[in-house]
Amino acid sequence: MSSILPILFVVGGIVLFFIFLYFVPVNLWITAIFSGVRVGLLELVFMRIRKVPPSIIVNSLITATKAGLTVLQEEDESARRPLRTQELETHYLAGGNVPQVIKALISADKANINLTFKQATAIDLAGRDVFEAVQISVNPKVINTPSVAAVAADGIQLVAKARVTIRANIQQLVGGAGEETILARVGEGIVTSVGSAATHKEVLENPDKISKLVLQRGLDAGTAFEILSIDIADVDVGANIGAKLQTDQASADLKVAEAKAEERRAMAVAEEQEMVAKAQEARAKVILAEAEVPKALAEAFRTGNLGVMDYYKFQNIEADTDMRQSIAGSGKKGSSSSKK
Repeated sequence: MSSILPILFVVGGIVLFFIFLYFVPVNLWITAIFSGVRVGLLELVFMRIRKVPPSIIVNSLITATKAGLTVLQEEDESARRPLRTQELETHYLAGGNVPQVIKALISADKANINLTFKQATAIDLAGRDVFEAVQISVNPKVINTPSVAAVAADGIQLVAKARVTIRANIQQLVGGAGEETILARVGEGIVTSVGSAATHKEVLENPDKISKLVLQRGLDAGTAFEILSIDIADVDVGANIGAKLQTDQASADLKVAEAKAEERRAMAVAEEQEMVAKAQEARAKVILAEAEVPKALAEAFRTGNLGVMDYYKFQNIEADTDMRQSIAGSGKKGSSSSKK
């Protein structure tokens, strides 16, 4: 038992030593002192307690100090001061990327771009890459639009592609629209410009008119970028949309005419059927009237208004009339045959 106790003391001492070095980063403190960064040892301990990595804060302060980075005083905006550890800690606890903000501030300072620490942290917390934004401000970025189809006034479709050169607008990065909005607005401007052309040949001869008209519309308003130039990279002739629309219209008109003709035919058939029905109805009435004749004759015989001799005379007259009609009909046929 007595031989185990010294080993336990040694192991415990080693564990306590590493715990002490974890909470008291002496090496980091010494590095900060020799780099000209004033930071207290207890301040580093409190960073550990607040779950803020001291290495990120101290190394960022060392980078900013070596680069000569300063910020404006709150009390006197004409004076400048170095960054403080509390500011970097606050930004880290808010979910920001401290090293990226320091890189962006250094790049903006070297490029003479007006970027304050508050602006940089706000841009970073907004979800944008503040260092990339500064790089785009220094070196403009070129984005390519997808193929945009537009139709000229003569009905010919044109498919255009454009290259848009943009530069980041630091003042509009927070709350400003992104690249997707720029591309959408440029595509809308191309469609409007091509649509206002009298013929597609006019666009093919002077494609720079598209870029000039689009630039005049101020498409970068309310966005996080400034449009420097719009260059038409390619213009291809597409389909004849006007002819296709006319063909579709003619086909639709033909179908309408066929439908109207079918409607008129159906009405004519219905009228014919109605006339046939009326003729059949009239024939039925005649038959009914003819059926009443024998009854009338019988009634006349019974009442004495018609005698037997009168009836025979009536029959003779009817037979004579039929004979004359038959002779006249045969005579007409004979005369027509003799003429032939």
